[in-house]
Amino acid sequence: MIRIFDFLFSFFGILFLLPVGLVLYIIGLFDTGSPIFVQERVGKHKKPFKLIKFRTMHVDTKSVATHLSKTSSVTPFGGFLRKSKLDELPQLINVLKGDMSLVGPRPNLFNQTELITEREKRGVYNVVPGITGLAQINEIDMSTPVRLAEKDAEMLKNLTISSYIKYILSTVSGKGQGDRIGS
Repeated sequence: MIRIFDFLFSFFGILFLLPVGLVLYIIGLFDTGSPIFVQERVGKHKKPFKLIKFRTMHVDTKSVATHLSKTSSVTPFGGFLRKSKLDELPQLINVLKGDMSLVGPRPNLFNQTELITEREKRGVYNVVPGITGLAQINEIDMSTPVRLAEKDAEMLKNLTISSYIKYILSTVSGKGQGDRIGS
């Protein structure tokens, strides 16, 4: 049932938000010259997939977990995209393809070994990752791997259609701030 919701919400989201996405893309061209950011992430059963986002950091920024990045890496427009969560908009393509869900554990990088270990212990990789979830609306990010894996497992254990919709509405209404940037 959730896959049907994911497909419908992402399809209509892409359709209705395409004009916004095009404007953000054009502004991104002036901001970084390369407005789309594609990065390999850990998916269901630890299989890699290509996550798509609007670029929020300079093109030459090292590929590390956000909490290990420098604040100076974020462009002014990127700061706006992060704060408004519009940088996540292209992930609707990942949801449409089935690489991600709207709700699920945020996909991590393969070099985040402590988080991978903690998530493996709790069966978090048995589902597709998501754009938002219980950890995100409670402002728990990847800088606290054990706490994040515990919250992800709690969410998956108790996930219903009602909580799925609640997490989406909470995120859209501004709850949660996303991953913190390092120093």
